[in-house]
Amino acid sequence: MQNTEWFRRVMSRYPSGVTVVTGRDPAGRAVGFTASAVSSVSLRPPLVLVCADRSSASLPVLVEGGRFAVSFLRAEHVELARRFSADLPGERFRELRVTDTPAGLPVLEGALAWTGCRVWKCVDAGDHVILIGEVVDYGLGADGSPLVFFGSGYGTFADIPKD
Repeated sequence: MQNTEWFRRVMSRYPSGVTVVTGRDPAGRAVGFTASAVSSVSLRPPLVLVCADRSSASLPVLVEGGRFAVSFLRAEHVELARRFSADLPGERFRELRVTDTPAGLPVLEGALAWTGCRVWKCVDAGDHVILIGEVVDYGLGADGSPLVFFGSGYGTFADIPKD
């Protein structure tokens, strides 16, 4: 079996969109982290999955609270992606503009789109937990190109047609 770094390099050859996953703790404080392992799962019911690092300080808040939101980042949001992946959870929302979903979940202003989810199921998966959420709110945000993670760096697609 190959080592972890080799596996990371192999998987970095697969491009993925970049999101920020958010929620609120019992005191109403926003929590969140950057996630690129996000996917739709089902249309009936509408389900999405998010792979969250087991060591994330935000993960227990989302699981215990039973809700989370996913903001799909634009190409201009590289610094936001870095901020939410840095080990400074208390700084992630500082001076950041967020809007609450109808369910009270924070989503990032200027995101391409967002979903608000109720935790449907949690699946242990190695050093991560797969959160499967039933989509209960959703919306379109600003137009633009998506932020993409590829080769251990951030970028965008230049030639993708817009709908």
